[in-house]
Amino acid sequence: MQHIIDRFISYVTIDTESDANSPTTPSTKKQLVLAKLLVKELKDIGLTEVTIDKNGYVMGTLPSNVDHEVPTIGFVSHYDTSPDFTGKDVQPQIIPNYDGKDIVLNKEQNILLSPSYFKDLLLYKGQTLITTNGLTLLGADDKAGLTEIVTAMEYLVQHPEIKHGKIRVGFTPDEEIGRGADIFDVEKFGAQWAYTMDGSQIGELEYENFNAAGAKIIFKGKSVHPGYAKGKMINSMLIANHFINKLPKNEIPQETKDYEGFYHVTGLTGSLEETKLELIIRDHDAKKFKKRKKRVQKIVNDINKKFAKQFGEDICIAEIKDQYYNMREKVEPMMFIVDLAEKAMKQLGIKPLIKPIRGGTDGSRLSYMGLPCPNIFAGGHNFHGKYEYVPVESMQKAVDVIVKIAELTATTDFSKETKKKK
Repeated sequence: MQHIIDRFISYVTIDTESDANSPTTPSTKKQLVLAKLLVKELKDIGLTEVTIDKNGYVMGTLPSNVDHEVPTIGFVSHYDTSPDFTGKDVQPQIIPNYDGKDIVLNKEQNILLSPSYFKDLLLYKGQTLITTNGLTLLGADDKAGLTEIVTAMEYLVQHPEIKHGKIRVGFTPDEEIGRGADIFDVEKFGAQWAYTMDGSQIGELEYENFNAAGAKIIFKGKSVHPGYAKGKMINSMLIANHFINKLPKNEIPQETKDYEGFYHVTGLTGSLEETKLELIIRDHDAKKFKKRKKRVQKIVNDINKKFAKQFGEDICIAEIKDQYYNMREKVEPMMFIVDLAEKAMKQLGIKPLIKPIRGGTDGSRLSYMGLPCPNIFAGGHNFHGKYEYVPVESMQKAVDVIVKIAELTATTDFSKETKKKK
């Protein structure tokens, strides 16, 4: 497992934080440092058709080693990290033979990774954990996925006795800001289906995700000396607060689970004259998703109606944009690709945990671009923050799953499933 540890650490110590405010792809030039390293590694381990385009999308091919026709499959992960928490100067800590007790991430600041709060830790007693030093995120999302895909390809190259068809790998920038698949060339990738290695706990297998939208709302105001403000001042910050209070109080991330959707205020900046609010809207159900967007717009309309006479124009302006949709619609007609991954896990003694993603992946976008793409565990926990960690054993199991899927794809008759699809 040392090989996996070394590769993973070489990735996470490169700062690849993306930037939602940047118009370029990739959104930050520093992402290309890792992208170029991945290109070199893919070539070094023996993959062919290794490319990187001007936008940082990396692709490579493991050629088939069988004579019969096998569907071309793909494995995808992203190399950027979330701007929610700093990814600069990541200093991973290795915790061998975890004893089930508190882990001191940072002694000086008394930052602890504790099973009393993060109960999932107890699943990994006796295993080797990689954690942060309490001052950054780790980047297992999704550098664990990168590590697993590259390691699995290396293993297949070194073990030609394992029969497989053509396999394509793809690494993307800017997934964390919702743009990872924006200009992914599905035709060039050339796979019939793929899997993102971007899940969390060992065993996770997902083909359902949120429908997602983002809203940017501007509230205007009128500044007047507070001593003479009666009937004249309009405080944009208070109007924004009114908007927030009109959202359902129990439909927020910390109060929801499973298939329950939510509204989530992600940013709020302002002054008396203007306040900007950023909001994300999520729901698995397409009809409920539509209703949520309508509710936001109705609150905006009601505010504008209330202030129409006093302000003279719209005091509240909302821009609501869809970000991605539930991949279930595109994957269900090809459920055999989920069944294949499930079979691979079972053969490896891994209990499949089939559940909806409370988020999205590149796969959700790619599925709507013609590349059905379920999601498989990468092993990490507590993404996007200082408490992020990954068990090394989970990464090794993910490598095993990739190898087993490749093997099963080469030995499975998909003719019936293909006919069903048609």
